[in-house]
This record gives sequence, structure tokens and C-alpha cells, in this order.
Amino acid sequence: MSLHLPVLIVVLLLAASYTVPLLDRYRRGLTLPVTILSLITAFISSLYLLYLIGVQGPFVYHLGGWPPPWGIELYIDYLAVYMLIVISSIGLLVIIYGAKDLLHEINEEVLSWYYTLYLLLMASMIGIALTNDLFNLFVFVEISAIASCGIISAKADRRCIEASIKYLILSALGSGCILLAVAMIYMITGNLNFDYVAAALPEALKLYPYNIVIALGLFVVGFGVKSALFPLHVWLPDAHSSAPSPSSAVLSGLVIKIYAVALVKLLFRVFPPQIFEAIPILDVILFLSVFAVMAGSIFAMVQDDLKRMLAYSSIAQIGYIFMGIGLFGGRALTGGLLHIFNHAMMKSMLFLAAGLIIYATGIRNLKDLKGIGVRMPWTMGAFAVGAFSMVGIPGTSGFISKWFLALGALDLNRPFYVAIILLSSLLNGIYYFPIIIDAFFGTKVDPVSEFRDVPALMLIPVLILAAGVIFFGFYPKPLLDLVNKAISF
Repeated sequence: MSLHLPVLIVVLLLAASYTVPLLDRYRRGLTLPVTILSLITAFISSLYLLYLIGVQGPFVYHLGGWPPPWGIELYIDYLAVYMLIVISSIGLLVIIYGAKDLLHEINEEVLSWYYTLYLLLMASMIGIALTNDLFNLFVFVEISAIASCGIISAKADRRCIEASIKYLILSALGSGCILLAVAMIYMITGNLNFDYVAAALPEALKLYPYNIVIALGLFVVGFGVKSALFPLHVWLPDAHSSAPSPSSAVLSGLVIKIYAVALVKLLFRVFPPQIFEAIPILDVILFLSVFAVMAGSIFAMVQDDLKRMLAYSSIAQIGYIFMGIGLFGGRALTGGLLHIFNHAMMKSMLFLAAGLIIYATGIRNLKDLKGIGVRMPWTMGAFAVGAFSMVGIPGTSGFISKWFLALGALDLNRPFYVAIILLSSLLNGIYYFPIIIDAFFGTKVDPVSEFRDVPALMLIPVLILAAGVIFFGFYPKPLLDLVNKAISF
């Protein structure tokens, strides 16, 4: 039974997503419990898989008992399990928060469909983390893209519809690049399984070098669009700022990260190392990551809308992850992959805290947040923890990520990237610290006349994430051990 667990996690979430609309018709009160229970099961199963591979090592699962090259293969290693834990834990906390917030943000008649799309999104991201097959990877990427569009447009707002259409168009272009790359790889190797393709590519590189180079470029562009790597980010600010707060949290905290992980798997498990000597693809990724870190921070500084500022901040943060990929040093890659979980915690928390502010006061403009820390001390306290972590203050998990990125850059004798990390942290402080100072020490001229109490069910996930940011800031060893095992390709 335990060996079937990887596919059962995906099947469970897919089955739950199909069951929720039926329950909405006949037992509406069960839709939320089924959604939460399925994600709790996925999280517990992910922890058990971590124990399992710790005992017996990484293993493969053949769907239907058909081994490759005929069948689809799942590969359960430390990287896959790391992402399963990230996705299921953050996804669970976000939907618990959304149990109350979604009643405020979307119409009740579409609530069950939101849960359906949310579960589909979780299943597709877990599938991307587990799959060892190129076309299966593309299928899960498409499911993820469609579900993401749905949770953006669930809100009855013109801006959400416009943002989802923009995302759909650009995501379709990214998907087209990925599909063309898969077709080119299949054309020259005759295989779709990662291991079979990796075995065939060194010889194919001698015969069809341009085909492989083009396929690699298409993968980088396709996943770059989907992960909002600058300058392929243009869909992100509108999508993340206008969507319901749980959607913003999961899109920024999880969705854009899983595509970066998919690219990591392709770059370092499928393509031969000699291709990086032939073309400077890692240098290109590094170049784009620097622009992402700087441009995202600068754009965030000039925003006056709270959620839009957080959206642009995500562009900068995804740059750190790609910087770790481009440097491809031991500690640099550790820092990049570690930042996947750390940023998932702190950015999800910041978007959920922003949702609490909007829920309680209706305020989105940064200038109107003066003195709000007095009215909402727990919410703004958690926001402050997330902001400190984004800046990289010692004692927060964000500091650990940046520390390892900087050490990795120094290991490779590239101090320029250390300077970029320090400068971007300064820019982060420029647009985060005034919010915190105004919230706790500013005096609002026109106090908020209408103030709704924040439900405990919405506040608890935010406080759990804040506690996680502090805990892993002081005690990062469990995460570091897992990430170090995950980068042993």
C-alpha cells in the first residue's frame, strides 16, 4: 500500500475535486470539510513518504504496472517529497484561511467550484513534482494553468476577469514553448522518460546540436513565463493583486515555484552537463535573475496598492530562486531551493495578512494603513515578521536563504551577486519598513469608522506561518538537511 502512496495522493485530490460539486448539490455543508480533509491526508502522506525514502532511498512507481519507455513513471526522491511537503502544508493553511475569507470575496454559488479548482491545482502541482515523464509533465502544467486562471477569475470583478485572460494568453504561449520542446526532444531521442532521454541526449548532442539547444531555450522561456521570471512577468502583477486573497497567496507562494522546480529537474537530470559548456544558458538565467531581483524591488517601491506591492515583490523573490539555479554551486543551489519554502511561508502570510486588513477595514492603499497596528496588532505583527524575513533580518527564515545564496556566490568567486543580494535587501527595506512604522507609530487622520472583527479561523493560519518563519530562522537544520539531499542529482 505504501508503495502506491505517491499516485494515491494525486488520485485522492482529483477524486475530491470531482466530488465537491456533487456534494454542493446534495450536501453543501460537506464541501469544505472534504477539501480540508483531503489536503490534511496529502500532507500526512508527504511526511510518510519522507520517512519512507529515508529508510529505503528514492524509488520509482510505474502507473498501471507499465514500465518505461511504454508507461508513465513517477520518481519519488528528496526533491519531489520536499515539494510535496511545501505544497500540501501551505495549501492546507491557505484553504483554512479561505473558509471564511472566500465567503466575503466570492459569490456563494461558485464557492464549491473554487474548491474544485483549488484541489485540481494542488493535484497538478504535486504531479509536476513527482512525474518522470516529459509529456506527463506537460499535462500537469496545463491542468495547473487552467486551474490558476479559474481561481483568479472566481471573484466577480472586472479586474479579475481581465487579469485571468491576460494570464491565460501568456500561459498558453509558455505552454506552447514547453510542448514544442517536448516534441523536439521526442523527435531526436524517441523517448519521453527523463532517464531514457538523459541517456540518449549525449549522443544526440553530436548529431542534432541545434535541435537540443532550441529545445533547451524553449523550456527556459516556457517555464520562465509561467514562473514570472523577468521580463516574462507581465501577467503577474494584475493576477496576484486582483485575485481573492487565498488565490494570491497560493499563486505567489506555490504556483510560480513549482515551475522553477520543473526547470531544475530538466536542467540537471535530463540535459547533459556538456551542453552548459556549449551554450551559456546558466549565465542567461543568472542575468535574468539579477534583473528580476532589482526590477521587482524597484517596481514594488512605487506602488500604492498593498497587494500590488506584494505582487511585484514576488517578482524579485523568484529572482533569488533562479539566481541559485544559475549559480549552480552547492550552497547557492541550496539557498535557491531553500528560498522556495521560506518564500512560500512569508509571502503567503503577507498576502493573507493583506486579506485580513481588507476584510476588516476595506483598506488597500498603503497611505491609509497609518495606525492600523493599534486596531489589528496580531495581523500587523505577523506582517512585520514577514516583512523582516523578506528583507533578510537575522532570526528569520529569509535571512537563511540569502545567507546561503551569498556563501554560494563567494564559493564560486562571484562577489557581484553578493552585492546584488545586499542591494536588493536594502530596497526591500525601503518599501516594507515604512508600512510597519506607519502601522504602529503613525496617526491616521480619518479613523476607520467601519471595522469588522477578524475571525479566528482566518487569523490562526497567519500566526502559524509567522511562527514558522521565526522557527526556521533560528533552527533551519531540518530544512537544510532535506534540501541538501534534494540537490544530490
